[in-house]
Amino acid sequence: MERGFLGISDLILHGGKVPPHLMKRMKGLSEAIVKFIVDEYGPTELIQRLSDPFWFQAFNNVIGMDWDSSGSTSVVMGILKELTWREDLGFVVLGGKGKNMLKVREEAEEAARKFDIDPMEVSLFSKVTARIDSALLQDGYDLYVHYVALSEDAWLTVQQGMDLERKLARRYHVTNRNFPWKNPHSGISGLRGEALDVSAPTGKKVMEVGVEVINEGKAFSLLKVARASLKGQRRLDGSFVIDPSKLKYYYPVRPTKQLELALEKIAQASPSSAEELLLSPGLGPRVVRALALIAHVIYGYEPSFDDPVTFDPFAYAYAVGGKDGIPYPYDLNVADEAIGLLREALEESSIEVKLKKAALKRLSEWIGRTLGEVQR
Repeated sequence: MERGFLGISDLILHGGKVPPHLMKRMKGLSEAIVKFIVDEYGPTELIQRLSDPFWFQAFNNVIGMDWDSSGSTSVVMGILKELTWREDLGFVVLGGKGKNMLKVREEAEEAARKFDIDPMEVSLFSKVTARIDSALLQDGYDLYVHYVALSEDAWLTVQQGMDLERKLARRYHVTNRNFPWKNPHSGISGLRGEALDVSAPTGKKVMEVGVEVINEGKAFSLLKVARASLKGQRRLDGSFVIDPSKLKYYYPVRPTKQLELALEKIAQASPSSAEELLLSPGLGPRVVRALALIAHVIYGYEPSFDDPVTFDPFAYAYAVGGKDGIPYPYDLNVADEAIGLLREALEESSIEVKLKKAALKRLSEWIGRTLGEVQR
């Protein structure tokens, strides 16, 4: 699959669990929709749709999750994981929340028995995408959810970070094996904030400088020079080259013993490229920030300070209501009707394909009507 992007949505941290009677219908509606799409378009198309943060949000709302809930990611992907391991749909979901984030490699080996995938490549894909959103993109969100969805032709990572200070969660969608540093941030939604983004195209030069100075053993000493040079440095017009006080996630890094040990650990791995540095043991947010400072102040390579957010994630309302009763209570009858409608169409699809298309059209009209009523 050639298409790829990373997308982001900011969501409010919500506690609690979905009530069992609602979860039953969410699973039923999810199963019907997923089977319909897989049967009509194939598993690759389903993964491509999930990779779009807006389609993901709409799917989440159609099954009845809250439009602004942090639980959207784990509920949707959790339902899909359960479904894809129970039935052969041509794709499978790995990983999860908390400790389950670390099970991708183990689950990939099991999935390889059913799909033509290389578990090591899947593990590498998982690690790279996690590093991008935990180290290269520093926006104040710590990852705690990490799912990988796979078919033989399409790979997708859906992961989520938490900002306890602002009580927000941010969802990241990554679907491209030829990255980073190739404009991954398109189709992004969220509440714009502050960030240091070394995953942007300009970030590759930062990482290449990092490879050079680390392998030559200069990183720690150059960091001291960079910090000293930063103080009072101005452009010809009199403005500051960098004003760290205005950049929450880009501030001078103190040369500590811990940082020195991290740089030594990376040096022992002898990375020869920006890509190898990204995967080196010891690479974390502080090391990336230190390398960005060195590359910027000493070598003149400026990283991106733009938070890669371009759209409002709160564009969708509900199709069947929400579990918290906002904007109106979850309509069980309507959800059951939609599930039955899609299932009936799928069961009859071998006789008359038009039935499936008619069912999807009716569902689309119903969703449009419901959204219109909510917006009024």
